[in-house]
Amino acid sequence: MASPIDTAAPSRASSVIQQHAYRRGPRITAIETLIPDDVMPGLLLLRIHTDEGAINGTPLVGHGETYYIPHGVAATIHDWMARRLLGADALAIESHWRFLYERCTSFGGLGCELRAISAIDLALWDILGQVCQQPVWRLLGGPVRDRVPVYNSCGGPTYGRRPKGAPDAQGWPGHGDLGQPGPLEDNWNSIHASADLAEELYSEGYRAMKLWSLDQIYQRSGGHRVSWADLEQGLKPFREIRDRLGMKMEVMLDGHGFFTLSAALRIAEATQEFKPLWLEDIIRPDSSDAIVEFRRRAGVPIAVSEMLVTREQYRSILTRHAADYVMIDPTWVGGISETRRIAELAQLYNVPVLMHDCTGPLTLYAGLHIAAAIPAVTYQETVRAHLRTLYPYLIDEKVSVEDGHLPLPERAGLGVRLQSELFDRDHPGYRISKC
Repeated sequence: MASPIDTAAPSRASSVIQQHAYRRGPRITAIETLIPDDVMPGLLLLRIHTDEGAINGTPLVGHGETYYIPHGVAATIHDWMARRLLGADALAIESHWRFLYERCTSFGGLGCELRAISAIDLALWDILGQVCQQPVWRLLGGPVRDRVPVYNSCGGPTYGRRPKGAPDAQGWPGHGDLGQPGPLEDNWNSIHASADLAEELYSEGYRAMKLWSLDQIYQRSGGHRVSWADLEQGLKPFREIRDRLGMKMEVMLDGHGFFTLSAALRIAEATQEFKPLWLEDIIRPDSSDAIVEFRRRAGVPIAVSEMLVTREQYRSILTRHAADYVMIDPTWVGGISETRRIAELAQLYNVPVLMHDCTGPLTLYAGLHIAAAIPAVTYQETVRAHLRTLYPYLIDEKVSVEDGHLPLPERAGLGVRLQSELFDRDHPGYRISKC
């Protein structure tokens, strides 16, 4: 005869199984990716489909994205990560994140793999928000602010885009073209009509702008040394902005990681008179020792760095006091889940956080949700040329900067959806995996 404990055990086990089944969220039924190389060839768009609906029985679909190496990311998702996700609980966000991250790092993978995790994580948070009928920022504990301050990064309409008349040309990441004269050609105008551009941005409500005025110097002369003549040319836009607007406009310089330490120190010395809000990625973040030395001697605030991708890299910078700001791209570091952890780590060190976007609309929206929930976030990057000329092709919401701020997303989930017609099964960049 079974003991009382033996008799009760199956009943308790059954109860646990039933409770677990009751708590299970929507099941993932399909994963779609699209590389819109006819629009922006470095971008990867993602949709995760489920078998449940929140409203009128319509199945929930989560949206995500990442940027750079999109073909490798798509292969990583479909050929490997789909094995974990298809048929699984879409709301087990942390479980999926940790499993995929641990499998990646077991074999040294942090490139395509971490970008793939980022896109997936965005889509799963989007599904969770739709299930709960809440914007993601509220699920993260927000709001901590009513709107998010932004600045304009001076890219033009063609930055990251496929050049017209060049079907096979993609360009190189971080080597954007200078653009040409015309409306919203902020890269061109920041070099050739910087004060006029600053006045135009100021009239639109922007109070901060980031210039890339040394890129052409690097491409012409390399990054190991910068002559005083080069600096005079590269920093002329800052002088013109200060002469015209005084201190009304905050200015920043992005070096895109082009310069070595000795050149970077000369650049920093020359920028001191213009009182930049920060210098960003003047040197590559390959060596934390070099960044520590750069910040110690620069004499201006230093932002580090959209080029970092792991929490450990950020921790190394923070513990060594190598940055005045840390910049995070949510679709490179591991999605909303990891962005929150890095931002809160920076907050522990009293270092303000900057959210990166020069790539895609869901990167922007992910940053807005983090900014709405994490007090340490001080700015969200925007490229007004992308907001007005690229993002309308990709998403179903209009993004409008007012008084130098963006509002908190109001719709459930990420607050925006990728245009459904983009996911054309006949498009050469389309893939789908399903149960």
